Amino acid sequence: MLLDSNILIYSLLPEYTALRQWCFHQQVCVSSITQLDVLGYHQLNETDKSDLSHLFELTIIYPIDGVIINRAISLRQQKKMSVGDAIIAATALEYTQTLVTRNKKDFEWINGLKVIDPLEDINDD
Repeated sequence: MLLDSNILIYSLLPEYTALRQWCFHQQVCVSSITQLDVLGYHQLNETDKSDLSHLFELTIIYPIDGVIINRAISLRQQKKMSVGDAIIAATALEYTQTLVTRNKKDFEWINGLKVIDPLEDINDD
């Protein structure tokens, strides 16, 4: 499972205990762009920074390489999307990972990409 930035951010919030537990029961990975996005947030407090840094230590982090960049370019040529979303989607495609995000609609148009929102599943239980 490749986590989008928003899943990591939600998982820090007290009201998302079920999401944190769900993540702990998955083999999770991220794109290095997600690490940049989350840890680079300028208003991140020290506790969240520490918690997220620890989480990244336990997570597989896929680097951005030429293959990912070329896939991201191809995606952006098909439909308007942010650079970050294109890199995340390209990473999920390249490593054959399911993309886990709260923004399913941003990615559902991409052929071959499986996208889930774990909060939909958690809330259905």
